[in-house]
Amino acid sequence: MASSSGGDFKRKFMDGADEHEMRLKRQQIFDHGSHFESPSGSTAMYRNPYVYKGQPPPFPVIRVRGLPFECVKSDILDFFYGLQILDILFVHKGVRFTGEAFCVLAYPLQVDFAIQRNMRNMGRRYIEVFKSTRQEYYSAVANEVLETTRSGSRAKSNDESWRHMESGS
Repeated sequence: MASSSGGDFKRKFMDGADEHEMRLKRQQIFDHGSHFESPSGSTAMYRNPYVYKGQPPPFPVIRVRGLPFECVKSDILDFFYGLQILDILFVHKGVRFTGEAFCVLAYPLQVDFAIQRNMRNMGRRYIEVFKSTRQEYYSAVANEVLETTRSGSRAKSNDESWRHMESGS
């Protein structure tokens, strides 16, 4: 039975009439363009989706929510293993950590890979990962600076671990 269906396949698509028909269809696509073709003539399949004409690329930042209160930057680096994180900003309210953070990634494409880790566990917690914007990140930075100047110092938990990681101790 399997051999007859394989034979039907060959007869249907490999005989001279169907092959001729396919050549005509291909020729029409090349002659008249297809929906994959851009005005410049290059196919969309081969164009770089991260080339932005006349505007800068999107700012590669994500917002992470649901972090354990004892979370440190090395935990986030482990959670996003394989992605290049340039900056991690823990969000505080007063001197208390809110369980949220912003992560600036090296490339816009990495945002999509980070989003794939949404609802994965860090310890016993489900971590939510969202796309964010440059404005949200800058607002969070401004709030952190304002909170730090108001309170005089930040809780030691998150920022101290980053300094130890950078110094290698």
